Amino acid sequence: MIPALALLVALATPPAPDGHSLRLAITFDDLPAHGPLPVGETRAGIAETIAKTLTGAGAPSVYGMVNGVLEEREPGSAEALVRWRAESLPLGNHGWSHTSLDKMSSAQFEDELIRNEPLLSRTGQSLSFRWFRYPYLDEGRDPGLRDAARSILARHGYSIAAVTMSFADYSWNAPYARCVAQHDTASITGLEQSYLAAAERAIVASRKASQAIYHRDIPYVLLMHAGAFDARMLPRLLALYERHGFRYVTLDEAEQDPAYRADLDPSLPFDTAALQHHLPAPDGPLRPAGFDPADLDKVCLPKGDGK
Repeated sequence: MIPALALLVALATPPAPDGHSLRLAITFDDLPAHGPLPVGETRAGIAETIAKTLTGAGAPSVYGMVNGVLEEREPGSAEALVRWRAESLPLGNHGWSHTSLDKMSSAQFEDELIRNEPLLSRTGQSLSFRWFRYPYLDEGRDPGLRDAARSILARHGYSIAAVTMSFADYSWNAPYARCVAQHDTASITGLEQSYLAAAERAIVASRKASQAIYHRDIPYVLLMHAGAFDARMLPRLLALYERHGFRYVTLDEAEQDPAYRADLDPSLPFDTAALQHHLPAPDGPLRPAGFDPADLDKVCLPKGDGK
């Protein structure tokens, strides 16, 4: 990170309360196969790298959210789930085909939920306590559909894995794969710097939103994706969170906080005041100052494809 931006972020971030560390539950979406594969990498290898990094850092029971259709699209990719579970990390339900709630009926939503469960069970994942995350974090713009989906989740014993910190990490995986193919180490270094800067900005944004809504730091739930660049950057990303004073907690522990009450129990009314509904958009303030999200789409394009 450039020194000026590092200083700006440090000044903008309030310290943790005396005697209390900040709490962070890390979660990963889109297992078993997220983003393009760089040359020489495998889905299983990426999942194993992420899982071993997490357990080595002492991050407890990090959930990987699964879309079963990915196993059909990439035969053999389910080995990634085996590697994840080999590190004793749990799996959650992310919907079979990663379809937005607003593009489904309530009956289709229920089918998507149930269709994912056999794959989770085959990995040895217990379904006695279930976490679900909406694809695209889309909880429905139609209140009727939203409430129907919540009723379905409650009936099937699910809690909602809410998100209160995100920096659109998925955006870096495709340009990274292109840069690897071109052996463009300079561009990869640029991707690394912008990735960490975006993560730091997200810390500031989430903490400010939490202070504004709850007048305190709630336990934050971080959204990540199981991509190749995420695997590469995870040790440095975890070091960043640790420098900011975060300690890792489980998703279960984080969402026992009253801020997540309506997520833990979807039979309760939808909480429009909850922090996850007030986060800055991933393509807005979470990006580093002076960084255009469209720039990632231009990195390492084959010659003749860029403008």
